Amino acid sequence: MLLEHLRIAQKDILEFSRDANWKSPDWPTGYWPAGESPPAPEAWEFSVQAFRADLAALRDLVNDAATDLLAEIPWGDGQTILREALLVADHNAYHLGQLVYLRKALGIWPPGAA
Repeated sequence: MLLEHLRIAQKDILEFSRDANWKSPDWPTGYWPAGESPPAPEAWEFSVQAFRADLAALRDLVNDAATDLLAEIPWGDGQTILREALLVADHNAYHLGQLVYLRKALGIWPPGAA
């Protein structure tokens, strides 16, 4: 659930940042998966790959010399690309910390990992 929430939220922020026609999911239900476990065995890997791809796309947007990080996004309400990137960093850090804690509590954290 946490990974899929991360994927959905990050995708929403990325697409909002670069697409004036993007429609965000309904809050809050649209930002969480319907079930507590992946709907199919391959769903976990899909979420991992999609999360990584969207994070790379956001990184590319931030690193693009043509991107004015401080300019207001024209279709937003005062948001900037910098604000959106920092929002992703903060949101991801919070929930990735939860994933680490959960895996440690379940005893499935990699041996030798901090």
